[in-house]
Amino acid sequence: MSSSAVAPSPHLPVVIVERPEHARAVEVLVDRAFGPGRFAKSSERLREGNHKLDDCSFVALLEGRVIGSVRLWPVVVGDAPVAFLGPLAVDADERSHGLGQALVEAACDAAAKAGWRAVLLVGDAPYFGRVGFSAAPVSQAVMPGPADQRRVLVKALVDGGDAGLVGPIRIG
Repeated sequence: MSSSAVAPSPHLPVVIVERPEHARAVEVLVDRAFGPGRFAKSSERLREGNHKLDDCSFVALLEGRVIGSVRLWPVVVGDAPVAFLGPLAVDADERSHGLGQALVEAACDAAAKAGWRAVLLVGDAPYFGRVGFSAAPVSQAVMPGPADQRRVLVKALVDGGDAGLVGPIRIG
């Protein structure tokens, strides 16, 4: 190894499917990231009483500690079933290293393998646009409750998977 080469760190995060033993740490992380105000968000209405897609929900672990999380949930837009992403949370000390993007990509890849046509979320278009999300295909999808409809974004997982997403977004 030359003197300018950098050895890989043994302390890099790993992204794996969330397991039941991660649930409490994920809740603590999400609470830290979003605070109690998260329960007032319309996205939370789509998670209450719903069951996350276990094979499409991921955590990032660093030395066994949960430092990132993303979950997907089944919802419908009109009559079209899609996966709903959220919340995405990364520990404040671990942000700006691409971990959030890696979690979103892992969830979307798993959703595609599980046969979902699209992934929907409410979020920042510049951030999520980097991983293929767009607002245009869901301009007629309506979030429940008070929500900024411009922040409703979708990523097609199959050709045409984002077509025809019209109507209320609700638990399927």
